Amino acid sequence: MVGLGDGVSVELLKAGAREWGLGLSSEQIAAFEIYYHELVAWNERANLTSITDYEEVQIKHFLDSLSCLQVLADCPEEISCIDIGSGAGFPGLPIKIVRPEIRLALLEATGKKADFLEHVVARLGLTQVQVLRARAEELGQDAEYRESFEVALARAVADLAVLVEYALPLLGPDGIFVAQKGSEVEEEVEASKSALKILGGDIEEVRAVRLPGLESPRHLVVVRKVATTPDKYPRRPGMPAKRPLGRA
Repeated sequence: MVGLGDGVSVELLKAGAREWGLGLSSEQIAAFEIYYHELVAWNERANLTSITDYEEVQIKHFLDSLSCLQVLADCPEEISCIDIGSGAGFPGLPIKIVRPEIRLALLEATGKKADFLEHVVARLGLTQVQVLRARAEELGQDAEYRESFEVALARAVADLAVLVEYALPLLGPDGIFVAQKGSEVEEEVEASKSALKILGGDIEEVRAVRLPGLESPRHLVVVRKVATTPDKYPRRPGMPAKRPLGRA
């Protein structure tokens, strides 16, 4: 099987990370190689991703995930972080490989995907990683997890107006939510403002990110928690997506 250790791919990953000031060690490169092979091996039975070409995985999964560190660069090393709707572990696991001190929770409601996450965490020998088999709406009303994280991440999960209802109840005061979005983000940002006001969030930054070989930029929408989220949010499972806050 072609993997990350085959020259071209190693340099692609290393060069892309280097542009963001991230120097990857040989141990970290080896971890990404293991991750890639496990992703491909599990993909058929767990339906993890449509992207399996090794160069595409590095750009559209690994480097895309690591782009979040542009926002988190100044955060303390041992921050508590939750990856909402983690799926195959993006963006949480690539970030954990590069920033091993982070205390990471991977939130995934789909059983087979959660099985994969538990497997790959063990395979990589990662510590301080918790796989949570639940929906964000349930976790946000759980006293153990509500307002317990400093950072929340989400990629390709839902519309921004929905995501903020998943994320903000989980963040403590002054917490940061980073939503990874595609090239067209302006309408989503505008449509989320009513929900943000209700939930105690404020958009701090919308940062364009360039990935190697991709013509259009992606965007990191950075939301700061500026007020306490009312107790009734998040609403019961399914409601945030069915009836986003602030929508007629």
